[in-house]
Formats: sequence, structure tokens, C-alpha cells
Amino acid sequence: MTRSNEEQRQALRSTWISVWVNLCLASAQVAIGVFARSQALIADGLHSLSDLVADGVVLFAARHSHTEADDEHPYGHARFETAASLAIGLILLATGVGMVWTAGVKLHDGQSLDAVHPLALVAALVTLIAKEGLFRYMKRIGERLKSSMLIANAWHARADAASSLVVAVGIGANLLGYHSMDAVAAVIVGFMIFKAGWDFSVDAFHSLTDHALDPEEIARIQGTAAGVDGVLDVHNLRTRRMGDWAVIDMHVEVDTHLSVSEGHYIAEQIVAQVKAAHRVAECTVHIDPGTVRDLPRVLALPPRAQVQACVLEVLGHQPAALRLHYLDSGLEVEAELARHVSAAELQRLQRELQAALASLGHVAGVSLRGAPAGTHA
Repeated sequence: MTRSNEEQRQALRSTWISVWVNLCLASAQVAIGVFARSQALIADGLHSLSDLVADGVVLFAARHSHTEADDEHPYGHARFETAASLAIGLILLATGVGMVWTAGVKLHDGQSLDAVHPLALVAALVTLIAKEGLFRYMKRIGERLKSSMLIANAWHARADAASSLVVAVGIGANLLGYHSMDAVAAVIVGFMIFKAGWDFSVDAFHSLTDHALDPEEIARIQGTAAGVDGVLDVHNLRTRRMGDWAVIDMHVEVDTHLSVSEGHYIAEQIVAQVKAAHRVAECTVHIDPGTVRDLPRVLALPPRAQVQACVLEVLGHQPAALRLHYLDSGLEVEAELARHVSAAELQRLQRELQAALASLGHVAGVSLRGAPAGTHA
């Protein structure tokens, strides 16, 4: 369920690139903002510093989610990524609310920016380009690795690019004398950031609360399982997310008289093919005989120990083989004698065994076969 070393290296490298880009941009924005007397650029620089918190969360989660399963986490540590995605989503929510609130206050109070140096506009545009480039790079890596955490962090970079766009518009409007446009744009982008944070938070919350996969993905998994040779039907397919992976279990119907080993073989074939075709970490397959639908009725049938005792009482010795089939129609018993008997004796024993087993519960049929001629108990 863990990534390969190469995938892990790409995830960490993309995050470290984000760390250094944010650190350099934040330092430059604050320094130029002070020089250019741009409060908006200084605020955007401080906002970039907050990205380092998200990057730190991603680095922590990426390292721990790659850890192998242990006694305390038998399914691995993949949900560290889900927790990190939730944290990033909450950061986006807070950022969006903060931007809307600040811009709304400025609009309400009629505040305007002081005249700023044109260098502030250049810094805002450079930041916008850098953050958009960082977003595209991290999103591409996240989609390649199918990591919701990296994709969430990429959209955080897009949110920063949007805020830089707001700053650029505000500074441009300031230079042109339209001082309220930055606040209007900030409200719009703030709502966009809030929506992105809401979407990521809800998705991560669903994963932490064992939300099922999308119906389309469930249908694809069911189709993969149903395509395995020997499978008659697939039902009770349940799914839940484990980070960017899925944990699933299903009931599969097979022929009623298959051997245990063949049923197990079919189950392992399903597990192998589902894992190969889908992003599934754990797949549990429960094999059902094809006619079993009424489970309470089946559980009411007598256990093997009682059947064996009844057979021993009728035959006077343990059979060479005893196979039981628990079906909706009742218990089917197949027994092979350890010695050869005549056809008449075999029919008598079968009638007696049928009558004796009937006292234990509903018996659908009894099949008794004698040993080949020349065989002695």
C-alpha cells in the first residue's frame, strides 16, 4: 500500500521545491513591500510564509504515510495523508475567510491604499507567475502519484497565486487611482479560496469517516471481480478510503460443490486482479455457495460433529470420506464407505442414514457410495 522509493522521492522533492520557493518569495515580498510602501505586498508576503506551515504538514505526512504497517497500524499509515489534506483544507478555509473579511472591512470603511512604488507591481506579477508555475508543477506530480495531499497543497499554491493576482490588481488600481478595486477582487478570490478549502476538507472528512468510493469506481471494481473465471455473482461490495488507496470487501458466489482449495484459488485470483487494475490496498473476498441466500436457515442446519456422530451410529464405523454442503435447500451429505458392500446393503444403509439425519434438521439429500470390490474395512 506504500509508494515506491521513486514515487516517495518525487513527492518529497516537489514539496521541498515549494518550501524554497515560498521562503524566497516571502522574503522578497516583505522587503520590497517595505521599500515600496505597499501594505498589500507585505500582507501577501506574510501569507506566503503561512504556506510554509502547509509544506511542513505535507513533509511530515509524506514521511510518515510511507512507513510500513506495524502492530498499532496494521493497515499502514496512509491516513496521515488524509489528515494532512484536511489540515491544508482548513488552512485554505481560514485564508479565504480572512481575505473576504479584510476586503469587506476595507470596502465598508472606504479605506484606500497610499501611493506605492511601481516596483511593488513588478514584485506582485513575479510572485503570481512563480506561484502559478508552482501550482502546475505540484498538481502534475500529485496527479501522477494519485496523492490527494499533494494535489491539495498544489491548490494551496493556486490560492496564493490568486491572492497575488488580487495584490497586483490592487497595486495597479492604486497606481491608476482606483483604490477600491483591490478589495472587490479580494472578496471574489476569497470566496474561491474558501470553496477550494471546503471541497478538500469535505473530501478528507469523508475519507476519515470511511466514506465509500465513487459509484463509478465501485462499478469498475465489481466488473473486474465478476470477470474472474468461476465467479457467478458479486454482491455486498463495500469500500472505504485509506489515504489515496481503498480497502474493500465483497461476497462472491461460486458453484456450490467446489472444493475449499478451488474456492480459495478463485478468491486469490480476484484479489490479485482487483489490486492490479485499481488503487486498492486491501481486498477481502468472502466465498458464497451459489444457492446460499437465506443465511439464518443455513446456520440452523446441524454442524459437522453432529452429522459425523449420526453417520457413525448408522454405519458402525467412520466413513472413508464425508463431504457436507450447507445450502438454502438444506444439508447435502456425501459419504464414502471404507469397505465394499452389496447394492442392496448400500440402499438399506442410505435409507437409514437419510432417516437418522432428518432428525437433526432439514436434509436435502444423502449420497452414499461403497468402496470398490475387494476393499475391506
